[in-house]
Amino acid sequence: MAYDLITMGRIGVDLYPLQTGVPLPQVTSFGKFLGGSASNVAVAAARLGRRTAVITRTGDDPFGTYLHEALKGFGVDDRWVTPVPGLPTPVTFCEVFPPDDFPLYFYRQPKAPDLEIDAHELDLDAVRDARVFWVTGTGLSEEPSRTATLAALAHRAKSGTTVFDLDWRPMFWTDPDAARPFYTEALRHTTVAVGNLDEVQVATGMREPHAAARALLDAGVELAVVKQGPKGVLAVNSAGESAEVPPLPVNVLNGLGAGDAFGGSLVHGLLEGWDLEKTMRHANAAGAIVASRLECSSAMPTPAEIEAAVTAGAVQ
Repeated sequence: MAYDLITMGRIGVDLYPLQTGVPLPQVTSFGKFLGGSASNVAVAAARLGRRTAVITRTGDDPFGTYLHEALKGFGVDDRWVTPVPGLPTPVTFCEVFPPDDFPLYFYRQPKAPDLEIDAHELDLDAVRDARVFWVTGTGLSEEPSRTATLAALAHRAKSGTTVFDLDWRPMFWTDPDAARPFYTEALRHTTVAVGNLDEVQVATGMREPHAAARALLDAGVELAVVKQGPKGVLAVNSAGESAEVPPLPVNVLNGLGAGDAFGGSLVHGLLEGWDLEKTMRHANAAGAIVASRLECSSAMPTPAEIEAAVTAGAVQ
């Protein structure tokens, strides 16, 4: 049976301080969580009842073992999560200064195992047959992951729904100009593009939301989703339909992971065949719920929690 969703990209261990408003030098205790955007999206969709898997790589170490256990615990198939001897599993630290300051510190040296995904090891039939296939911009930042990502997209050839999470992380690139040609190539093979204002600017050169959405459609996608922060989210499709949905009021504890919850709910809405506005309202609610919690993967909401937030018009 085909998967509802296969994601491809980052995985790692998030080490989040259990004290808020405290800089890292003074933090005394941390929580350990599964992290990485592609992995978190798979977790979020699994929490909504979807059959999901992730294509990624870890170190051959205890943290890698932990990530396998965590994925299986969340109901995500880990058959395509393989070890890379000699490279450590990445860890990511953050500082938590609500409501809007969450510095991230990536430890991915000398190289992250998830950038060692090789095209020759891909199960291309499974990629083609998945109802939704999800890739990220980080996967384009280095070889062999870049070639593997583009090969998977080309083999899939827009069958089903193919999502490109623009996922711009400046520390993984020399500059935006280096990224843009690879983003352009990926957009040729995808049906949905998702990104915030910085990310759509990297992909298209446009920052104004409506202009960026139009540029993404012109690049070949069928649905452009532009996250505008405090202004909410804009979605425009190739049929000329659009929806602009404001964010849900929420007391933010940790904004990290909200975008991944949004992504998992977006996948769910697309698979359900919901209209644009309903899909965006539910995705916004999922993101807001995770923003109200400390962790990312284990904070992903259930359908009932999302529905309650949508009905209430706020995260309680």
